[in-house]
Amino acid sequence: MKDKTKLLALKDRTYLGIELGSTRIKSVLINSEFEVLATGSYEWENKLEDGYWTYALDEIWRGLQQSYQSLAEAVQERYGTVLTEVQGIGFSAMMHGYMAFDQSGELLVPFRTWRNATTSQAAKELSEAFQFNIPERWSIAHLYQAVLDHEQHLSEIDYFTTLAGYVHWKLTGKKVIGIGDASGMFPIDSLTKNYNKRLIKKFNTLTDEKNVDLDLNHLLPTVLQAGEMAGKLTEQGARLLDPTGNLKAGIPLCPPEGDAGTGMVATNSIEVKTGNISVGTSAFAMVILEKELKKVYPEIDLVTTPNGHPVAMVHANNCSSDINAWIKLFEEYTNLLGIKVEREKIYSILFNKALEAGKEMGGLMSYGYLSGENITQVSEGRPLFVRQPESEFTLANFMSVHLSSAFAAIRVGMDILHQEGIEIKALVGHGGLFKTPKVGQSILAAAMQAPVTVMETAGEGGAWGMAILSAFQGDEEEDLNQFLKSKVFSQTKGITIHPTKAAIESYDIFIKRYLAGINIERQAIHSLKKEI
Repeated sequence: MKDKTKLLALKDRTYLGIELGSTRIKSVLINSEFEVLATGSYEWENKLEDGYWTYALDEIWRGLQQSYQSLAEAVQERYGTVLTEVQGIGFSAMMHGYMAFDQSGELLVPFRTWRNATTSQAAKELSEAFQFNIPERWSIAHLYQAVLDHEQHLSEIDYFTTLAGYVHWKLTGKKVIGIGDASGMFPIDSLTKNYNKRLIKKFNTLTDEKNVDLDLNHLLPTVLQAGEMAGKLTEQGARLLDPTGNLKAGIPLCPPEGDAGTGMVATNSIEVKTGNISVGTSAFAMVILEKELKKVYPEIDLVTTPNGHPVAMVHANNCSSDINAWIKLFEEYTNLLGIKVEREKIYSILFNKALEAGKEMGGLMSYGYLSGENITQVSEGRPLFVRQPESEFTLANFMSVHLSSAFAAIRVGMDILHQEGIEIKALVGHGGLFKTPKVGQSILAAAMQAPVTVMETAGEGGAWGMAILSAFQGDEEEDLNQFLKSKVFSQTKGITIHPTKAAIESYDIFIKRYLAGINIERQAIHSLKKEI
């Protein structure tokens, strides 16, 4: 039976947000009340090929099409109608990385994602030259590393962008990017709300000195802020997204954004002194700054909100991947026993078991590093679980230490902000780890030593945030912050957990042991070669 109570919603203004995350491409359709009408998804994984973490172009489009198609099928099933048009569309994706194209629009080298830790020399040299932290995953670090490595494709490069920028370009023909996503490509001037011209000139000088002809003024996408018009869906773009031919061309698109920006929107965290933490394959904390930091920190990125305000970003490359791998192992075990248990139930049972852990988590230790981690100076991934003979090896301690490890790298970065005297009034969490109520939230609150709120919309994540951005039409009388407060989140409910003294003490014990043993992880890189 069709959902007649919401059938009229599709005749109202509807908006579509699609986010290409690290493990899932999610589509969310909302109405003018910002309620979720239907969702769709496609699961995928990056692959390590020729030393680079990457996704193939054909899977990008296959994933987008299948994610959208599953949403369209949900609309057909629930509302008895074919989805042919919406009032606005927005695309977001994992930030940073490197997609370089020639004049004919052909990809010159396989997509290099944010996960790659192959640009340490470039990041170091640019950070010193700019006196501005350039992390290894930033697009400009990838480009400059290609310069240092004398890569042949540089002679043909005409344009480079992020994954979200690429998808938007192919669907609209517009080489543009949202300012939040742009701030993960190259430093932004918070006054001009555009790329830092002085640093562009500095970069061009550096490449000239190496006899490489690169002009960033030409190569970078145009920066747009939230609320600006970013093009319309072309006929070719409509068929790329929906090969069935049902989706109409001409739908307006908002500026493409990064997953950090959509996380801020989805948690109503773009106001000064607020912050959010997104937890998934990677984890990042975003704190909206009232003042500049006193010095440059390699652990802290300086990016922006989708409307251009400066943000301190603590980004950890690793978060839930190792936990997911263990869950799949437990799922395989139950299947061997002939017991069919839904994966979500396995997550729920094991996560809740973590709450029974001892104060010292049995002395167990986990480093869930599927890839390198710049915050702790680990160059490659070697997921490790370590225990001593006398450790209390229980299921509760096992799960607690893995969840605690998921937040460890980000805790290291947040400690720097506390040392800088940065005040955080509100911290909101979102992402897949919060689908099991209260467990991940409680451990995160202990790790951050601050109250953490999870909204009832947290499970929808960045795709929902992107749909909201597609509905925002900026004007002089209403900025993005006012729009979120007065219209999107005015009635939204959430659960706030304050960390107990005992939980904080337990996490402090854990993080000291974690940092003391980090050389185990570094040694594993040398001792456990990838070809073994």
